Amino acid sequence: MSTTRAARPLSLRNLAATLVTGYVPIVLAVLVVILPLAYLILSSFKTPADVITQKLVVVPDPWHPGNYSEAAGVVPFPRLFLNSAIVTVIGAGLKVILAVITAYALVFVRFPGKKYVFWAVLATLMVPPQVSVVPNFTFISSLGGQDTYWGIILPGLGSGFGTFLLRQSFLQLPSEVIEAAETDGAGHWRRLWSVVVPMAAPSIATVALVNIVFEWNDYLWPLVIVSNPQMMTLPVGLTLLQNSESAAASYGIVMAGTVMVLVPVLVVFAALQRYIVTGLTQGAVKG
Repeated sequence: MSTTRAARPLSLRNLAATLVTGYVPIVLAVLVVILPLAYLILSSFKTPADVITQKLVVVPDPWHPGNYSEAAGVVPFPRLFLNSAIVTVIGAGLKVILAVITAYALVFVRFPGKKYVFWAVLATLMVPPQVSVVPNFTFISSLGGQDTYWGIILPGLGSGFGTFLLRQSFLQLPSEVIEAAETDGAGHWRRLWSVVVPMAAPSIATVALVNIVFEWNDYLWPLVIVSNPQMMTLPVGLTLLQNSESAAASYGIVMAGTVMVLVPVLVVFAALQRYIVTGLTQGAVKG
């Protein structure tokens, strides 16, 4: 009778398996994300000659921070920043409120056809946003929504992602607490904001953060519905940089403008990224 000896925790085989199956994929994934971002930041300090050269120039030589001042002089970044902030705050805020209310109704309110309503919400996640651009443009334009804040915000409110995520989170909440609140005479509105929302705060924060990032970076719909430079958001405003300079001279300036667009959302994401892990895993194991 033969017995096999288990490999020691610090054996060469275990270390190799850990590196190959664990650390190497993580390092590769990080490099795929970090390297383009690092190259973008470095290129924002390059002169046009360093950007368009056939030789790969990684580190700027010399450093040319003037790209940032030139970008700020060509494009009205304060106005674009204000537009993006308004669209992001109002759009993301409304999406979160609608997702919370809809998810609560799908979980805790009894009404006929609830299952089919949820299926309809799931169906919205399967439709590419590009498909709805033309119908949305026709509809919003007929209402006079071109070059307006509400015209930029309104079509995006029909997203089912937040509703789906919060419904799954609400299903994992302890039913005893909800029933106790109902026994004490709390109505749906009181139960929602005093019981459900505090318990599901990580998931709600996740939905809010995802919507903030999406609204801030949204490019296609604002590009379609806005033609007035004073109403453009930051991602769309970058096209003004591309159009204002020759192709060779605009690369460094465009990259400098792109860095200025990315920095605010990267700061928000870095500060709140822990809520994504907590919110997406909340309810994965029901205790």
